[in-house]
Order: sequence, then C-alpha cells, then structure tokens
Amino acid sequence: MSDTTASSAATASSAGVATAADPVAGRAVPGRVRLGRITLRVVQVLLAVFFAFASALPKLIAHASAVESFDEMGWGSAGMYAIGALELAGAIGLLIPVLQSAAAIGLSAMMVGAFVVQVAVFDGEYAATPLIVMVPLVLIAWFRRAHNADLVGLLRGKGRGEGSA
Repeated sequence: MSDTTASSAATASSAGVATAADPVAGRAVPGRVRLGRITLRVVQVLLAVFFAFASALPKLIAHASAVESFDEMGWGSAGMYAIGALELAGAIGLLIPVLQSAAAIGLSAMMVGAFVVQVAVFDGEYAATPLIVMVPLVLIAWFRRAHNADLVGLLRGKGRGEGSA
C-alpha cells in the first residue's frame, strides 16, 4: 500500500467514515461514494433493461402497438426499426463502461426527440415520460463522463492509460 493510500485510509478511518478500495485508482473510497457508485450502476442496469425490453423489443418485433404509433407519426416500419435498433444499442452501451456516458447522451437526445413527438403528434398525452426518463440518463452521462476520454483514446487507436495526443 502506498503512503498516500495509507494516509487516506487512516484519515478516513479516524474520521469515522467507512472506506473500501477503489479498484480503478487503488485508493480508499468513502462508503458514501461507494454507495453512490453502486446506486448509479443499479440505475444503469434498470434503464438498460427498460430500453432493451420495454422500449426496443416491441419495435424490433413489430408489436401492433409500436406499428400503430409509427404509422400515426408517418414514419412507417423503417422508422420503427431504426428507433428500436438505436434504443437497443443504447441499452447495451449503458452496460459497457467505456460506452456508458456516450450511450446515456445518445439516449437523452432520443428522449428529447420523443418529447417533441409526444407534443407535436400525440397532443402531449405522455410528454412527461421522456423527460422523466431523461433525468437519470443525464446523471449517468455526467457522473460517468471520465470514460469519454477512454472512448476517444480507443477511437484514436490508443489503449487505456497510454495518454492522448
């Protein structure tokens, strides 16, 4: 254990704060921070399940309710399958650490579009739903934003920890 880690752990322990090891940085993390990370991960998994099964799946299997909604919008089956595929990709991205912030941003943008469609086409009947779903997505995008640098590094062909140019 390094001197910095040992002194951080001693300080946290003497202050009465429960600590745990941070697997990424290798330092002591207060229990509150750890609980926050776990809570955020649970929210990510719940949103991923929601987007994959409750939102994308009906579109991808052409469930009657999805077909009817997209016909009413005038987007037809091509729009329905495209939105379903994007939602499924976002759901998967929420579960992959390097993609979670980008996926949350993309899904948030889709929720803005869903809000506009709800207001313009469906007279705002369920307009609040996309806004409510967008709140945890924005929080995920914000708190997981450090992974964006890793994603940029991967896209540029550099692995984690090799720096950026």
